[in-house]
Amino acid sequence: MTAMTQAPEEFRDAVAALQSVQPRPEVTVEPIRAPQRLAPWAYALSCETTGPGDVEASGRLVLLHDPDGQEAWNGVFRLVVYVRAGIDRELASDPFLPSVGWSWLTDALDATEAEFTALGGTVTETSSARFGEIAGPARTDDLELRASWTPTTTNLRPHGEAFCQLMASYAGLPPVGVTMFGQRQTS
Repeated sequence: MTAMTQAPEEFRDAVAALQSVQPRPEVTVEPIRAPQRLAPWAYALSCETTGPGDVEASGRLVLLHDPDGQEAWNGVFRLVVYVRAGIDRELASDPFLPSVGWSWLTDALDATEAEFTALGGTVTETSSARFGEIAGPARTDDLELRASWTPTTTNLRPHGEAFCQLMASYAGLPPVGVTMFGQRQTS
């Protein structure tokens, strides 16, 4: 990929919109190296957050741009998201968990009024057991979301905000302005 200054103006505008997002304090977002072979132009963000009970969530948001468009995208841009969070073993057996994990994405896109088309993806529950000399807990359970959609405008700020909301949901953070019991400050 060539320098950002040589990128098409609509791609630079889209990247600037993503960079303008101000995540909540518990959510850390930073640029990372974007995949090089998926589109002529790409930009990527990494996100980390920790929720109640030390639930960790990590994710990536990748912006792809092909000025000629790609038929499968139904446009010239595509946003790709990957989120992974540890979950409680009891929660891992909930048959509705994948639907809830998907709704966190669609609710975040709706709440930020992100304009898009061609949304698709998967939610996967994984369980891993460690044996022998491998360090770490004997068993871990995770929830993973992989999704992509085509924004219908270069104003990607709502999409970036939706990504941050999605990360907060996967970490179990309450909505902004809501205090969970046990988090109240005494004066």
